[in-house]
Amino acid sequence: MLRLTWVQPEDLLGHELRQAAQDGREPSRIAARWRAAGGTEAPLRAGASTEPASRYLRTLAEDLLDELADLPSRLEDDEPTDLEKIKALCPNWPSDPGPSTAPPAPPAPAAPPEPARYEAAWLGRAVGCLLGKPVEKLPLEAIRQLAGSTGNWPLTTYFTARGVPQDLLATHPWNRRSAPTSLAENIDGMPEDDDLNYPLLNLLLLRRHGKTFTTTDVARLWLDELPPGRTFTAERIAHRNLLLGIEPPHTARHRNPFREWIGALIRADVHGWTNPGNPAAAAEQAHRDATLTHTANGVYAAMFTAAVIARAATATGPHDIHTCLRTGLTVIPPNSRLARAIHHAIRLADTHDDFDRVVDELHAAHAHTHHWVHALPNTALITAALTHANGDFSGSICRAVSGGWDTDSGGATAGSVAALLAGTPAALPDRWTAPLKNRLATSVADFNGTGFDALARLTHELAHRLTPLEATRP
Repeated sequence: MLRLTWVQPEDLLGHELRQAAQDGREPSRIAARWRAAGGTEAPLRAGASTEPASRYLRTLAEDLLDELADLPSRLEDDEPTDLEKIKALCPNWPSDPGPSTAPPAPPAPAAPPEPARYEAAWLGRAVGCLLGKPVEKLPLEAIRQLAGSTGNWPLTTYFTARGVPQDLLATHPWNRRSAPTSLAENIDGMPEDDDLNYPLLNLLLLRRHGKTFTTTDVARLWLDELPPGRTFTAERIAHRNLLLGIEPPHTARHRNPFREWIGALIRADVHGWTNPGNPAAAAEQAHRDATLTHTANGVYAAMFTAAVIARAATATGPHDIHTCLRTGLTVIPPNSRLARAIHHAIRLADTHDDFDRVVDELHAAHAHTHHWVHALPNTALITAALTHANGDFSGSICRAVSGGWDTDSGGATAGSVAALLAGTPAALPDRWTAPLKNRLATSVADFNGTGFDALARLTHELAHRLTPLEATRP
């Protein structure tokens, strides 16, 4: 029997009940009705429950999802999704004209980084993703035990199954889809992953529509180029909503309990790379992309990441990471849950020399209230990793992955930022990059088998294009 993940109404409802409690609504009466009818909690880690619900429960779940969507939120004023409202809440927005009534002059564009710097960023994203792939979905203690059993704790290199006791592997098996291609002994080029597919799609987006693309352009591109089976959580819901005739930005809201999860964040890199030195433009670009699938803090995570990367593209070295993170905070509402989580993560990273203590405190703050794919804990962990490692590449990706949650996504974003700060592929240790063999696997358009050097040249070419281009394949 085929059980599609991330779309069954009876599974979505449990996630929506948790989401409602987090974003300032009061779902207790609806939760009681669901439990009284025999409804279950959301699957803890999987995307679907093992058994289908009755027709009655499925219909009830659909009705309750709609009722939950109509509940008022006490956080709405502090956490809007509309861009102009977001800007109004950000006193240090990078392009803020201040008290003058004259329209601000657009910031002078920085010269795009050399292709080598973009190649480093692409490689860093791939390496960080690959490091985290075999332990995705595993609990924190399992990651520590698996790495420690081979002498790789604290993490310094890729995970391996060689030397891991069989009873430990039986208790905590590797991610079943990733282990055959992402353990040290199995790596042969960069395997396909959504954390690389989305940056590739955004290259296509900019080639076809330039920086003036709309959210609807993103939707059309996905329908043309993104197989639904390669999507997860909020992206799969948005894909379904598009096929139901629901248009953006309602695609992000209709029966979508994943709208504050990590999916928009992992799409943000290209928006930062192509706006070097212009974090405001990067954040606005990320907003137009993110609102296809996400709202509020899910959107802020993408805007924060894009602004950090835009600043990192013109930084002078890893030590600039702290300025980059402060820049990212200027484009998200200061009273939002995400902003508070990021500030907390920075304080922890500045306080503790032992990163395991940082991770333990982050998990104490977030693990019981947020799903392992949610944007808040993952953005906090990425921030803590970059801060604690002082922007060092190996230190950043190892800390991000060692902290658990969405390990491949966290590793990918930390790797992208830290490698961009490093500046060149030669600055990345060979033990990380050599196994990738300058080869990327993907199902996106004609990119399969493309080298990271070729992707860097294309990114460099797109960095300052301002007008749409004729649709072409790479």
